[in-house]
Amino acid sequence: MLIKSARSENEFFLKLFYNKRMRHVLIILLSAVFISANAFAAPKAELWARWQKHDSKSAVTLSHKAWDDFLNANISPADGIHLLNYGGVSANDKKMLDDYLTMLSKTAVSSFNRDEQRAFWINLYNALTVQTVLNHYPVDSIRDIDISPGLFSDGPWGKKLFTVEGEELSLNDIEHRILRPIWRDARLHYAVNCASIGCPNLAAMAYTADNTEELLDAGSQAYINHPRGVQVKDGNLIVSSIYTWFIEDFGGDDAGVIAHLKKYATADLTASLDDISNIADDTYDWSLNKP
Repeated sequence: MLIKSARSENEFFLKLFYNKRMRHVLIILLSAVFISANAFAAPKAELWARWQKHDSKSAVTLSHKAWDDFLNANISPADGIHLLNYGGVSANDKKMLDDYLTMLSKTAVSSFNRDEQRAFWINLYNALTVQTVLNHYPVDSIRDIDISPGLFSDGPWGKKLFTVEGEELSLNDIEHRILRPIWRDARLHYAVNCASIGCPNLAAMAYTADNTEELLDAGSQAYINHPRGVQVKDGNLIVSSIYTWFIEDFGGDDAGVIAHLKKYATADLTASLDDISNIADDTYDWSLNKP
């Protein structure tokens, strides 16, 4: 009886597979299940050792003025969120962004000191993200730009989009194989921007070796004290999904996340967090960060 049942199931799925229309439906159903279960499985921080190279004695500085000018011209704050008018970016500004990224691609970043490198990688990630959205605009969400390799790809993060020192890089490489494992600083999550409403703000100015520490602290404070970062409702803590996706960077558990939040929370928020020991829920808005 069991053998007959198993055979019947096999025949059923074979019919589905060899029927073109039904096969398409089956793939969609399986994809939906897979994506639902794995869409937010955040990449681990795994060091790409090649990028550890640096020159601690280097005094070389790199100008990020073009990126600074682009941000000045195209970011507009609204209710604590930095919006970028992708549809209104001028041809001149688009060329300025493209030229800036071309300059970064020709930069020998391995010869820089660590502070210059950190600013380089943050600016590269953000500028490359903006360029990617502009190249595929109009879209409602960056997740609609499904150019990453793989059957269940989601968004552009896995696609090799850029070359530095002869190495092809994806956005995931920059964030999870360079920035996170080398600097091991949770504040970096407030620096790299994924072009979404739910994401920490795209800084309104370029990062530099001199201003990075200040901008990291400012970004942390702005996000944690905004409802899309942290909310306490009826004694329940609701946080951005960033804190659950990357919980290992925020202390490894709910207590670690809460301790991190308290470092940058206002007095009122800190008081609300004092009686909370766990995260009740998390949320994230993937809508494009446009007006």
